[in-house]
Amino acid sequence: MELEGKIIQELPLQEGVSKAGRPWKKREWVLETFGNYPRTVKFHVFGDRADTMNIEVGKTYSLSIDIESREYAGRWYTDVSAFAAREIAPAAPQTTFGAPAAPAAPGVGSPIPPVAPATDFMPSSDAGNDDLPF
Repeated sequence: MELEGKIIQELPLQEGVSKAGRPWKKREWVLETFGNYPRTVKFHVFGDRADTMNIEVGKTYSLSIDIESREYAGRWYTDVSAFAAREIAPAAPQTTFGAPAAPAAPGVGSPIPPVAPATDFMPSSDAGNDDLPF
C-alpha cells in the first residue's frame, strides 16, 4: 500500500536483543495525511532499514507500507510497517482557490489603447452656416 503525508514527529530509537541473542532496532515516526480530514498514522521501520531510511520531520513522503493486525490476550493490535520511503517535492503555492478564474473583461488587465487626437466638431465646409439660434 502507498501512504502520503507530512512527518510531524520522530519517536526515540528502540533497541534490544532477541531471545535468540540477535540485536534489533526499531525507529518510529508519526505521519499526517493530506485531505479534508487528515489522519495521523504511527509507522515503524525495523531492522537494517532503521539505519538506511533518512526520514526527516517536516518533510513530505510517499511511503510503501504493510499493515498487519494480531491478537494478544483477547485484544487486537495493528502495526504499520514501512519498507520504502520517497520524498515528495513540496507543491507550488496555489494563487486561486476553488474554481478557475473567469476570463477578464475586454480591457481589464491589459494596457489601455492609445486615444486618437480630438477633431474639430464644426464641419469645415460650412463653418459660418450653422443652425444655432445665437
